[in-house]
Amino acid sequence: METFFGSLEHRLSTVNPVHIIWLISVIIIMIVLAVLHHKWKGDDKKIRQWRILCLLPFLIGAAHAIIYLYGAPLLIIGHFPLYIIALLALLPIPFAKRRIGYKISAVITGLVTGVFGFYYLGNSPDYFNHSQESYTGSFRSLVQDMDKHYVLKEWKEIDFAALEAKYMPMVQQAEQEHDKDKFMDAVMMFCCEMHDGHVPVITGIPGITHDEDRLGCASYTMSYKANEYGLAMVQLDSGEVIAVCTTDDVHKLGIEDGTVITKWNGKDVLLSLAEDVPDLGMPVKANADRVAAMVLSGIGGETVDVSFIDKSGAEQTVTLTDLGEPHTQLEAFRAYRHFEKLGTEEADQSLADENFSTKMLDDRCGYLRITSEGTDNGFYDIFVGYMTGDHAQAREMFRQKLRDLKAQGMEYLVIDLRNNQGGMDEIANALCDLLTTDEYYGQGLGVRKNGEYIDQSDHGIHGDGEFADLKVVALTNFGCISAGDGASLYLSRLPNVTLAGLTDPYGCNQETGGISALADGIYVGYPVGLVLDSDNIPNIDTRPDRISRNPVEERIPLDRDATMRIFRDKEDYELEWAMNYLESTDMK
Repeated sequence: METFFGSLEHRLSTVNPVHIIWLISVIIIMIVLAVLHHKWKGDDKKIRQWRILCLLPFLIGAAHAIIYLYGAPLLIIGHFPLYIIALLALLPIPFAKRRIGYKISAVITGLVTGVFGFYYLGNSPDYFNHSQESYTGSFRSLVQDMDKHYVLKEWKEIDFAALEAKYMPMVQQAEQEHDKDKFMDAVMMFCCEMHDGHVPVITGIPGITHDEDRLGCASYTMSYKANEYGLAMVQLDSGEVIAVCTTDDVHKLGIEDGTVITKWNGKDVLLSLAEDVPDLGMPVKANADRVAAMVLSGIGGETVDVSFIDKSGAEQTVTLTDLGEPHTQLEAFRAYRHFEKLGTEEADQSLADENFSTKMLDDRCGYLRITSEGTDNGFYDIFVGYMTGDHAQAREMFRQKLRDLKAQGMEYLVIDLRNNQGGMDEIANALCDLLTTDEYYGQGLGVRKNGEYIDQSDHGIHGDGEFADLKVVALTNFGCISAGDGASLYLSRLPNVTLAGLTDPYGCNQETGGISALADGIYVGYPVGLVLDSDNIPNIDTRPDRISRNPVEERIPLDRDATMRIFRDKEDYELEWAMNYLESTDMK
């Protein structure tokens, strides 16, 4: 129970008390209505009055929605429990004169109110609606919101006053010119300064609108819209930059997959990588450096001069023309992340369809895919797994899946965490339970107070050990984020597990929950819940140096052969590497 109450205290530290007051007022009125019904149930006149009074919770909910959601419909995702409770107050009205019907409706209303009320009590969001303010007003309000609530302000040494001064002139210019794109630029670049994957800029309603300008790898500004020159570029471990995903437009100029690029837009390509690639806000600089060449391949004007080494070994220079709708850069990102649906409306669903799937890769090697740390039972995930720090259902699910693989001949295992979108760290801990006999610290749920961190609830790995003798490679990449970052870290601690990848995981693990709605339908999210490691400092998230705090143990080489197999042949080179690694270590 200590873990439960510590988790509850942690959650309460992140809630917005203003919304709790609204919730309490609705519940108090509902209790008063129940008492009045008991007293008035035999009086038809008073029951008619009672039915009218039952509209009060609904009207309070409607008033809340008008005040806090007007101009910012996305914010309903945090307040829906309050609105459900307010609507449920209407349920007993038609049964006011029916003894059994009223009791049933009252019980249903009470139970649902209890569940959603408890949920809202621990998740009353730090949502702030500035949608009716001007560009300058809403931007200033965003800075104030984050200065107060952004949980990593001290850890990342963010000077919000300095950032406001840096970007406000751009916001003012956007306001004078009524230029939404320029305003979007300023907001995006401001958020990229956090270098935090949990600080997204949202320009639509997920599932309803689709932002075509985001590749899912970082936050792009409106001013950086990739051009299409008929190729993408990749930097090898050797430092060479080569062309990939080339089209017929550049083939006829002598550039093919694998051609070494020496200059971009007339500048040495390595210098251009250092000077011309925008800051995309990625927490781990090494990851940003890994994808910089792919980003650079979309940067230029209507034309770009490119120098390369031809088949004779001589340097040639050609002029490439912007071909219009970009596709080679996205193709390169899809291949690099091994994520075919990246950048499409089906991306999230494709990952969901793969989650927790298993198969045998050959007669000896099993495979477990984890694309998020969330089960179909979200109620259990939150109220049991998260609150108690022990997700027994997930542990038993993983146990059965591993037993099934074992029955098929599994001797070693690949756990594929690539492009993992996060969820509950406790689910990753449940998997780790089965892979070790030892106890490990997982994460602590904390409270940020006056810039200091106070641990409230420790969640850990408690060795079950059924599969502790199993050799495992966990594959990760820079698309593995949040609780996926956590899963990468916790698995890497186990002696029988090797964390491997072309890149490190994304590098963020704090709890989301803050959203500020700005003018013109722009939303900014940020973490408000503190997650700590065993040293009582923020778990995983990078410091200003942007050095990964959960790096891979084995860096999968990216040489010319690997690059051709990944980008030209579209092979799953990382998975093949993992299988070979397990087989070679098994023979030792």
